[in-house]
Amino acid sequence: MNVLKPLLIAALCATAAAAWADINVGVTISATGPAASLGIPEKNTIALMPKTIGGQKINYIVLDDASDTTAAVNNTRKLIAENKVDVILGSTTTPNSLAMIDVASEAQTPMISVAASARIVEPMDAKKKWVFKTPQNDIMMSLAIAEHMAANGVKTVGFVGFADAYGEGWSQEFAKAAELKKIKVVANERYARTDTSVTGQVLKLMAARPDAVLVAGSGTPAALPQKTLKERGYTGKMYQTHGVANADFLRVGGKDVEGTFLPAGPVLVADQLPASNPVKKSALAYVATYEAAHGKGSVSTFGAHAWDAGLLMSAAIPAALKKAQPGTAEFRAALRDALEQTAEVSGAHGVFNMTPNDHLGLDQRARVMVKIENGGWKYQP
Repeated sequence: MNVLKPLLIAALCATAAAAWADINVGVTISATGPAASLGIPEKNTIALMPKTIGGQKINYIVLDDASDTTAAVNNTRKLIAENKVDVILGSTTTPNSLAMIDVASEAQTPMISVAASARIVEPMDAKKKWVFKTPQNDIMMSLAIAEHMAANGVKTVGFVGFADAYGEGWSQEFAKAAELKKIKVVANERYARTDTSVTGQVLKLMAARPDAVLVAGSGTPAALPQKTLKERGYTGKMYQTHGVANADFLRVGGKDVEGTFLPAGPVLVADQLPASNPVKKSALAYVATYEAAHGKGSVSTFGAHAWDAGLLMSAAIPAALKKAQPGTAEFRAALRDALEQTAEVSGAHGVFNMTPNDHLGLDQRARVMVKIENGGWKYQP
């Protein structure tokens, strides 16, 4: 009896330890700073994510990087070193996410970015094998814009984008799409996310007399060039990227952004989609969940990117748990492998099918064209 007692105690302790092995999810997003209109709905969405997956408790440790690249890197280091996280979600912007890759890969911790640039996951290499993302790639959305322009008689276009990785990525990808559709880019300008004036850039754009102008920005700072163009009397067609698909952009842009065209994830106009759309059901599920917590009309595409990251985790974690316990290098590796093998995961933005060479996994079902009409979003069939 005395011999069995220590063995029984040891077995009970082992069972308890297994039950207490929580999964820690580290999150760094831009809840303040220039990208706050993107980061706030992402933060709100994290609070709606499942607290248990595969029978294991999920702990979300959420930090604000204030739209700052250095802060995003520091947050990532802190989450990995101090909080011992099993996976990183974030960050909100492309520059932040690109800067985080070295830290995540060095620690061999899977990272799911909610920023847009294809550069975050392409080209695939030893570092980026640890990195996944949920927003649509620039080229997918660039093609949607170029196709719409060509169908509406646009022959020349002026481009103005952020003076960072987001703007540069869009410049390169849109140039390819425009060339395919025989559209000439006649002006190419840049501005900072924190700029308060873009008069010089707008004057150069107008001097080129383009049929249309594409603004490659995100959040509320993307309204500045368009408002300035309007003030200066520009009457050509206006296009924005999917980086402006939230209510704050509509609020800041006001009447100056009426009539603007942009590509977006189906979630933005989920209720307007035909019943045959394969993403409608999963998109509406997110809309219902978010609006139940934050009110009708509060949903944004950016929060939906975070939601989709949660869906990918929900699909991958049960598979990883079959191979290792949370809190270990083996679990992190198993989770990375499971994320790479996720298939037919229906999200708010599209259907995800990951592969070793595609850490986005979205196809053309993940985009629609939208027009800003009467202060809202109008689906364009």
